[in-house]
Amino acid sequence: MGQQLTMTPQLQQAIRLLQLSTLDLQQEIQEALESNPLLEVDDSSDSAESSESKGENDFDQNEEFSSVTEAKKSDIDQDPNAEFASEDNWDDKNIPTDLSVDSSWEDVYTNTTLPSAAPVPDGGDFDFESRNSKSGTLQDHLNWQLNLTHMSDGDRLIAMAIIDAIDPNGLLTVTIESIHASLIKELDIDEEEVTAVLHLIQQFDPVGVGYRDLKECLGIQLKHIDTGLPCIETTSKVINDYLPQLASHDYSHILKALKIKEPELKEALKIILSLNPKPGSEITPSDTTYVVPDVFVSKKNGHWVAELNPETAPKIRVNPEYAMLANGKSSEADNTFIKENLQEARWFIKSLHSRNETLMKVSNKIVEHQKGFLNYGDEAMKPLVLHDIAEAVGMHESTISRVTTQKYMHTPRGIFELKYFFSSHVGTEGGGECSSTAIRALIKKLVAAENPQKPLSDSKITQVLSDQGINIARRTIAKYRESLSIAPSNERKRLL
Repeated sequence: MGQQLTMTPQLQQAIRLLQLSTLDLQQEIQEALESNPLLEVDDSSDSAESSESKGENDFDQNEEFSSVTEAKKSDIDQDPNAEFASEDNWDDKNIPTDLSVDSSWEDVYTNTTLPSAAPVPDGGDFDFESRNSKSGTLQDHLNWQLNLTHMSDGDRLIAMAIIDAIDPNGLLTVTIESIHASLIKELDIDEEEVTAVLHLIQQFDPVGVGYRDLKECLGIQLKHIDTGLPCIETTSKVINDYLPQLASHDYSHILKALKIKEPELKEALKIILSLNPKPGSEITPSDTTYVVPDVFVSKKNGHWVAELNPETAPKIRVNPEYAMLANGKSSEADNTFIKENLQEARWFIKSLHSRNETLMKVSNKIVEHQKGFLNYGDEAMKPLVLHDIAEAVGMHESTISRVTTQKYMHTPRGIFELKYFFSSHVGTEGGGECSSTAIRALIKKLVAAENPQKPLSDSKITQVLSDQGINIARRTIAKYRESLSIAPSNERKRLL
């Protein structure tokens, strides 16, 4: 004999809903609405509001219509031919003989009819398809230019093969030899012809597309810059011969090799920084990822308050008419079907309520603990671990981990994942604790304020934090710096 812990289906469903993100939860609710006939969207409040507003609008329209009808009726009673006479003589009596130059037709005559369409923004023609359709890819943009270019059929096939091999950044992903080998069976060409067509495509918009390496990409764009600018020759030499030294910020080596002064190298760097190392990115549409916050945090009466976002999931309920059929006089099979779906619907709604309650409990404790962050920013973030919140709300750490994953909080300082508010701690000289998030914020602040010609090393940052009472090792500073995507001090050195 032995004991075994088994989770009920209700508990399994509650745990699964708890760890779902907002978008996944909406999809789960939609699937439940489609599969369970006893579940429906609770739009009673919306319908009540809409019916109330509809009644007010109908009353206003009837009142306006009756007033206009009464006025017109009185005019017709006084003169039965007045209506027709006004229509016949409207042009002569109502249009002024001269319109001032500074006025328009709309300034003199107001249009009482409803517009047939919504106003067009910026005064342009409204094109619904162009405003709502996806922008074309880089290949579409290049093929469009290719169709406008006069060339032989053979060169056009070569150009199409080259364009197909260009990635979204504009890089040619295959070699000239590979393109030549794939076309040699159809065309009697050599590699020089393929290279010539490639050079033609590289002049398409955006300039530099179809490049094979960074040197070629920057060099093509440099040729389209005004040659009358100073330091063009120096810029060309840096691109052709000293890109590795430029990447490692070894400016002293470049100055000695080219025998130039620092101001001249600065001007060359300005030109290089104006070039685009990924020209195709100007055309390739970027996929925008939207985050829907689960919780809103705002300050009310001097206190920070967390509120659940009502738009994250639709309100659902059990259809009362179908629920009454469970005890009806239907067949046994129908009664069984209705009772099973009724029970599942109740479990599902209870799991949703449990998810929202748990999310609110955790969010309130996080807000209560991180008031310093909400008031002053990252540097005031306090150390916090899952165990602290688990003890505060009386739940297991695994539950806190599930509820803080892929859940987002909207604060006056931005939108953050709930896990962002959890961080380890580092001891201070005064016996206190400082969170790792606050230390990252301090490192970011120090690097932003450093002299670009003499950037702070990890050892120097360690010393600065030690002077502030934060005891932290240099290797920990390096780890935090790398997590912030901050380069080492030798790579952060700048002349500009």
